[in-house]
Amino acid sequence: MSPTNAAGDNPDNVVTRWFGPAFYQLHPLLQALHHRGGILCGDIAIDTGGGLAGLIGRRLARRLGMPLGRSRCGFEVQIVHEADALLWRRRFDDGGMMISRFVGNGHFPTGSWTEQTGPLQLSLGVNIVDGGWRWRLREARWHGLRVPLALLPRSRAGKHIVDGRYAFEVEFRLPLLGRVLRYGGLLDAQPADP
Repeated sequence: MSPTNAAGDNPDNVVTRWFGPAFYQLHPLLQALHHRGGILCGDIAIDTGGGLAGLIGRRLARRLGMPLGRSRCGFEVQIVHEADALLWRRRFDDGGMMISRFVGNGHFPTGSWTEQTGPLQLSLGVNIVDGGWRWRLREARWHGLRVPLALLPRSRAGKHIVDGRYAFEVEFRLPLLGRVLRYGGLLDAQPADP
């Protein structure tokens, strides 16, 4: 007999298959989101560093479609499961949509996800911490060419549940310069379209 998630459903999609039994270590709200998909929305904070770090952060924010010149904005991410991939469709206020496609390789805990966003491809491991999902960067490629991790900003990204809401944070830091860009906040779920 297959295990069931917090909603009592028998999940079978690219995420549940990748995590296997560890899927049930995720908070029940994260289980529900990654079983059925859905939309998360709310206001987020945006922070770029000062000086050269700020200049780099603003350039990165522009590439991600974030509005510049303000510390908060509306944010929406749609989580969609395809047969062999997980899609995140992100939108900052009325900006353009940024779509990331995640393909699972192997299985938790030694497997990874390949995130493709335009010409950038990342290989990401996952840690489960207090029911939350933390990404670990393992490898990066730009137009198919491997980029040494030492040349990339250090990143911290993940999601967890706080008081029934979805909390997420993405932060990029450079050695000696510090924070380049940070964005995150608390989001509320809307059910996926039937």
